[in-house]
Amino acid sequence: QVQLVESGGGLVQPGGSLRLSCAASINIFEINVMGWYRQAPGKQRELVATINVGGRINEYDSVKGRFTISRNGAEKSVYLPMSSLQPGDTAIYYCYAAILSRNSWGQGTQVTVFS
Repeated sequence: QVQLVESGGGLVQPGGSLRLSCAASINIFEINVMGWYRQAPGKQRELVATINVGGRINEYDSVKGRFTISRNGAEKSVYLPMSSLQPGDTAIYYCYAAILSRNSWGQGTQVTVFS
């Protein structure tokens, strides 16, 4: 099981920016897929963005152009810079890692966009 630790959530006004970070306990190039999901109150957890070991990125349509997943192997981390945040982006954001059929999740970090 991969240990994942998120940071970077917080409170922001509409149009603002935040940068989420997720540090993994192992070499991230040993992980098939890493990325971010989010869960808003009363809703199911949904994909935000993922990146596979080859660098292929998958993003949820509503975040394209606003959120950009990236990674740094030396820091064993993936990042999610988020801009033009909207109230609909309010959720707990979870870091995710998959090695074959084994999934690991971080503890989550709260992002709140308020007027």
